[in-house]
Formats: sequence, C-alpha cells, structure tokens
Amino acid sequence: MVKQIPEKFKKIFSVFGKDVDMINGPLFGRLWIYVIPLMLSGMLQLVYNAADVAVVGNFAADSKNCLAAVGSTGAITNLIIGLFLGLSVGTNVVISRYLVAGDDKNTSEAVHTAILTSLIFGAVLSVAGVFLAMPVLRMMDTPDSVINLSTMYMQIYFLGMPASMLYNFGSAILRSKGDTRYPFLVLFLSGLVNLTLNLITVIVFHLDVAGVAIATVSSQICSATLIVLRLTRMKDCCRLNLRKLRIYPDKLMKIARIGLPAGVQSIMFSLSNVIIQSGVNSLGPEAMAGNTAASNVDGFIYIACNSVYHATVAFTGQNYGARKYARIKKIALQAMIIVAIIGLVLGGIVMLFDDFFLEIYAPGEENILAREYGALRLKVMAPTYFLCGMMEVSTALMRGMGSSVIPMCITVVGTCIFRVWWVLCIFKPIEYFHNMDWLYFTYPISWIVTMSAIMIAFGLLFKSKCRKRGLDPKHLPE
Repeated sequence: MVKQIPEKFKKIFSVFGKDVDMINGPLFGRLWIYVIPLMLSGMLQLVYNAADVAVVGNFAADSKNCLAAVGSTGAITNLIIGLFLGLSVGTNVVISRYLVAGDDKNTSEAVHTAILTSLIFGAVLSVAGVFLAMPVLRMMDTPDSVINLSTMYMQIYFLGMPASMLYNFGSAILRSKGDTRYPFLVLFLSGLVNLTLNLITVIVFHLDVAGVAIATVSSQICSATLIVLRLTRMKDCCRLNLRKLRIYPDKLMKIARIGLPAGVQSIMFSLSNVIIQSGVNSLGPEAMAGNTAASNVDGFIYIACNSVYHATVAFTGQNYGARKYARIKKIALQAMIIVAIIGLVLGGIVMLFDDFFLEIYAPGEENILAREYGALRLKVMAPTYFLCGMMEVSTALMRGMGSSVIPMCITVVGTCIFRVWWVLCIFKPIEYFHNMDWLYFTYPISWIVTMSAIMIAFGLLFKSKCRKRGLDPKHLPE
C-alpha cells in the first residue's frame, strides 16, 4: 500500500508548481523557490555538452582526441550565440514590466516579437556556424590532430540553433511570469533524450563526435517543441498564436535596449575565454583534454550561480516596474547571500571530490596527465566561483532597473580586456608565466575588480532613481 504524501510536503510541491509572486510578501523564500528550478534547469542544459564529453571520453575509439575536439568548441559556440542569448534577458525584463502593469496588449506583442526573433536569429546562427567553424578553430591554434573532429561537431551542433534559440526565448517568457518549474521539466526530459541518444550513437553506431552532436541537436528540438506547446496552450496574455507571429519594432527596440548590451557583454566574456582557450591549446592535447574536463565540472558551479542572476533580473524588473524600491534593496542583499551560499557549497564539494569528477570525463591511464591539468584549474576556480556569481548579481540589479550599458562597459574592461591583455602580453610571451596556474588566476582577480566597480555604479543608479521619484534612498516606504 502506497503511503499518502504528508500535507507539509504537498504544500512545498504546490508552491514550486505556482508562478512566483515577486512583488508581495517575504523575499528570501521566494527567491529560493524561483532559483532552485532555474538552477536545476541550467544544470540540465549544461548536461548536454557534459554528456557529450563524458560519452566520448569513455566510449569513443580515440577518446583523448575526441574529448579535446568536443571540449575545444565550447568557448567558440558561446562566443557566437552569446549576443542572441543576451536578448532573451531583455525579453524577460520587458515582459515582466508589462505583466506588472497589467498591459495585456503589449505583453502579447512582446511575446510574439520574441519568438519570431528567436527563429530568425537561430537560422542566421546555423549558417554562420557551418561556414565559420573551420576558420575560427584555426585562429585558436587548434591542433591538426583534432581540428577536423572539432569542425564536424560544431557544424552539426549549429544546425540545431533555431531550436536552441526558441527554447531560450520561450523559457525567458515563462520566467517573466515566475514559472521556472516547466522549463526545468522540459530540460529534464530532453536531457534524458540527449543521454540516451549519446549512448546509442557512440556505442552502437560508433559515430563518436558526430553521434554526440546529433544527440544534442535532437534534444534541443525536443525542448523547443515542448516549450512551444506550453506557450500555445496558455490562457493569459502570454499565449502564443503561431498565426500572429510578427515583429513589433517598438517591442524589439525595448528588448534590444536591455538585451543587446547583455549580449555584447556575453560575447566579450566568450572572446576572453576563446583567448584563454588558445593559451590552453598552446600547451598541447593533454592540457586541452584536462581543461575540457575541469571546465565541465566547474561549469555546474557557474550555471548554479547564474540562476541567481536570472532571478535577480526578474525580481528587480518587476519591483522596479511596481516602484517598490525598498524591496530592490532587499533583493540586492538577499541575492548576494544566496549566490554566495550556492557558490561556496558547490565549490567545496568540487574541491573535495575533484578526482571523482575528473575521472568521469577523462577516465583511464591514458588520461592521467589530462586529469592533472584539470585539477590545476579546479584548484583555482572551485573555491572562487562565488565571486563570479556576486559579480553577475550586481550586473542583474542594474539590468532589472533598466541600465544595461554601464555594467556592460565595466565588465568588458574589468574582465574581458584584462584577460586578453594577460594572455597576449604576459602568459604567452614570458616563459615564467607560461603555465596553467598563472592562466587561471586571471579569473578571480577580474571578478573581484569588476564586482566592486559595478556595485558602486548600482549604488549611484539606485540613489538617482529614488531621488527622481522624490524619495530618500535611506528611508524608503515598504
């Protein structure tokens, strides 16, 4: 006989099934309720590439080169798609404000604009990815032993870009309503599809790199389909009618005003990572494989912290639209606490079990040196990733209040330009600094500098917005 679920657990499950009220009631618990499904969703999305890496690392005929080939494409794919994914942040903010204002007409127009924009950008990315894969990989000093495999993986991966963009913009629409549960369920199902097809294509059909790319594209199509079905069956102003798809210029401009700087910032982040990847490539295939394995491990810390960024954007956007400035101050403090907890806990787990995690991606005696390189990265990155999360939360606060250009400029200077300068002017030309430790220390240093500058800018912006409303920033009404 199956026992009944206790009432207290039923209440918990029912809360996670509802849209989160961001402008009323206690904040700390609501932030966690929003963050947890979003964090799990991000981790599942990261599992796409992680599953690719793990499967080829364990089952491919030439595991070391296949592992290096799949891993070396991550920085490039993030660089190319970063601009357009930034626009999904703009979608979240714009629709959040319309929803708070009860403006059904503009909400509907923004929804249809976002969905059609995602399809157009996805098609553009597919073409760009297919034709730019080989030239960009050569620019990154990718070794000849893996460049053909890397090119094949990238070209197949980018064929799924329309589906990937559709999922990301569609889930941004749902998050603007406070729904992070459904995107999580979608990614859970599509993640199972991805893992299953990975194993079949590699173990049964011996397709290796091509097989894991096909599996990833198939899972992206699955997630996009489920998101569209959800949007078309909604009963409110966020309902998607495929016959009404069109781009409303004023809505696109509002989305771009917030999302474009976010996208440019993402591109610059990825560009600096491409430069760092080229530094890793210069140390050989073992370093590439180790960096690939470690970056997949610490990527889970990043994606968990990044979920707090998206929660902060949504909560700040709605409360700014509702002119609840006192709650924005609370959001700033509590989001910082949450991201620090997540980053430190996950970083501690990774540090304690780094050998276990690296073994998943780079198993066997032939990958011992690769795992040693990976351990070097985790030693620096795992305990400091919470700083990256705090930096992103500070950026999210400004974006939620409608200021996207200033944090972009600060981030570009504080992280991207600094990292590129370090690799090109210090790491590569000076023998003493040409090792992995010095390469990875650029990350936490840049996070601290950038976070400090953005928090100062946020404080000034917040005071300015309050004074324009005739409010005292130190004594705000609840």
